[in-house]
Amino acid sequence: MTQKLTPDESRQKFDKIFADLTRSLKIKDELARFWIFILGMFLIVGLWGWIHQINKGLGITGMRDYVSWGMYIGNFVFFVAVSLIGLLISSILHLLHFDWGKPISRVAETVAIAAVALAGLVIVMDMGRPDRFLNIFLHGRFASPIVWDVTVITTYVAISTLLFYLPLIPDLALLRDRLGDDVPKIQKKLYSVLSLGWKGNTRQFEIITHAVRIMLVLIIPVGLSIHTVTSWLFANTLRAGWDSTIFGPYFVSGAFVAGSAAVILVMYVYRQRYDLEEYFTDKSFDWMGKMLVLMCLVYLYFNINEYLVPAYKMRAAEGVHLRELFTGRWSGLFWFAQIGGIFLPVILLLFRYFRRPLPITIIAFITLVASWFKRFIIVIPTLEHPHLPIQNVPEHFVHYTPTRPEIMITLLPFFASAIIITMLAKLFPVVTMWEYAEHSGVDKKTMFEDSEK
Repeated sequence: MTQKLTPDESRQKFDKIFADLTRSLKIKDELARFWIFILGMFLIVGLWGWIHQINKGLGITGMRDYVSWGMYIGNFVFFVAVSLIGLLISSILHLLHFDWGKPISRVAETVAIAAVALAGLVIVMDMGRPDRFLNIFLHGRFASPIVWDVTVITTYVAISTLLFYLPLIPDLALLRDRLGDDVPKIQKKLYSVLSLGWKGNTRQFEIITHAVRIMLVLIIPVGLSIHTVTSWLFANTLRAGWDSTIFGPYFVSGAFVAGSAAVILVMYVYRQRYDLEEYFTDKSFDWMGKMLVLMCLVYLYFNINEYLVPAYKMRAAEGVHLRELFTGRWSGLFWFAQIGGIFLPVILLLFRYFRRPLPITIIAFITLVASWFKRFIIVIPTLEHPHLPIQNVPEHFVHYTPTRPEIMITLLPFFASAIIITMLAKLFPVVTMWEYAEHSGVDKKTMFEDSEK
């Protein structure tokens, strides 16, 4: 139970919380500038590769008639997967009243917004004629799974943005009223506009609470559908490796693994960079480790279903596909994805030592890399084994090897998402100030006494 504070104690407590959680907005050191510079340089290189691809066509990539989906679609599935973490932490944990998830809910939403925004960009990168993208909205047929995917992604972007913004409004009012000359005037003007005249009265909190609850409920079906529809793009075909009835939950469970790992990484960076050990505590990492273990166990169950059933029947096409994964050309990547993305976190994170901030961050990084390669091997090996025989084509048509421009363009969304996450941390507190303060016993009237004047 939260301890009741006196007015003076409440004011001192909130002053400390405000100073701590606005530290990210005020830091303007050389490390921050160097970080933005490096990300910007890699972003420019990726954009140059994309412009080169637009001018020359998709022929500069390793994609050909048989492997027509390459790294780009694997990248798309990965970013859609990471975006589901906003659904898991902000919505499900909140609705189930897991209070330990509240301090990291804004981190989860930040990761979700960055990931789903870049997922849409990756699809455009995969188009030979990106100028025709609007035709999906103007002339798309509802019977097309592509139209379903675009629809749910657009809806998920809107709801995730609202779920990020609504709890931010009281914080924006606090920034508007309490920040001095530590930030530029245009930034304070931004806070003033986005705070929508917030005063901190009871009626405003009732409206915000009601609106957030609606978003928390709405995001569950939309979030589940975004990755389920993505899985249907594969499962609605007859190809060996994709012809599965459990691709929906298989993709969703894997998404929770990748998203949890991404949030752990961002939490650790925020904790170390902005001295937020009191907010992203050892207990927070411990609980995230337990949740990652749970998600990996669920994902392991669906992996067993996905491979055991076709391996037991061993039909001709499925047999060729599974042999390539288990012992053939793709076995190295396959077993790295399985061990690094499922078995390693489950085995290590059962021990409390590995659920400490640094060890779990290293494990989360390995899990995230393995999760990307998992999406890669879902896409490529299946396409290399079409139903029709491969005859009278050049050797490079048979096997897929990504080119250097393709790799540059594939890396572009990673640097772009890092820039989005960095800029959001520079503009807004990385933890919901008013919610954390209220949980710590600070009275709302104390927080917004300047707003009422």
